[in-house]
Amino acid sequence: MHTVIRTNRLYSIIGRSAAVTFLSAAGTLGLYAQQSAGAASSLPPVDLKSVLAAPLDLSAPSDLNYSSSVGSEEMANAETFTLSNDSDQPPPRRRYSKPNYADSHTNSDGSAKWSFFAGGGFTLPVGGTHNYATPSWKIQAGGGRNFNKTYGVMLQFDYDKFGMQTNTLNNQLALYNALCEGNTQCTLSQLGGNIHDWSFTVNPIMNFYSSDTFGAYAVVGLGFYHKYTQFTTPSIGVYCDPFYGCYQYSANQPVDWYTSNAFGVNGGVGLTYKFSRFAPEKFYVEARYVYTANSQRPFDVSGATSYFNAFPQASAKTTYIPITFGVRF
Repeated sequence: MHTVIRTNRLYSIIGRSAAVTFLSAAGTLGLYAQQSAGAASSLPPVDLKSVLAAPLDLSAPSDLNYSSSVGSEEMANAETFTLSNDSDQPPPRRRYSKPNYADSHTNSDGSAKWSFFAGGGFTLPVGGTHNYATPSWKIQAGGGRNFNKTYGVMLQFDYDKFGMQTNTLNNQLALYNALCEGNTQCTLSQLGGNIHDWSFTVNPIMNFYSSDTFGAYAVVGLGFYHKYTQFTTPSIGVYCDPFYGCYQYSANQPVDWYTSNAFGVNGGVGLTYKFSRFAPEKFYVEARYVYTANSQRPFDVSGATSYFNAFPQASAKTTYIPITFGVRF
């Protein structure tokens, strides 16, 4: 039994050795036959030095429609670039601030929701008002709501003052002295006078032009106007101070005055100028036309009626042009 097992193992080892020897011999013979037949030839050597030394072809492909004239122009502009002109300067550095978004102070387009302004200037009477009044000064203040960069509405206070023409004062002086005939205590030697119109108005505004520096707007308004007219005469007053005693001073004493209330309208245009590109403050100048619908009372100095009216123009319709300079912020 043991003899048979050993014999089988011996046959197995001999078989495996014969197989390995056969496969090795077959491979060696095949390789030799292939080389002798010339089927496989060796590759030529690569000369890396000559390849790397060759110039690179950087010409543009023909299908890119590239214009050499455009490139020459760009190179010329780049070579002659200077910083001598304002157009060559880089844009100014923008200061850091809050981003534009809608909140309690800013609209969605970046404009401020609230605006305020104050200014002063002079008044020019026109129309019938020009027949008795002269130019004088004014002040203005207000504020309101901006709905966006274009539209807004402002609540405004104005105080507009006027002087009196010389012929108007002379006529009134003669009239008052005639009424005082026979009474030397009320006789006047000199007469002065002035008019002022203060008003509260609501004014829709439209900004029809806006840039980094300049702007232009149109404005209309409707509101209440109070007109006050007075005539004065120079007088000497006495003031007594407990520490320094009494002393005299010159003052204008009113001798006649009138009031007239009315609704009025106004309209005009204005220009703005920013002090800085990023500053909210703007200088403005505007001109408006103002009309107040006063109801004129008749002339009556007879004393037979319940009122005394020696100057009907005080209650006449009023027209004038105010010119205002100020600051908006």
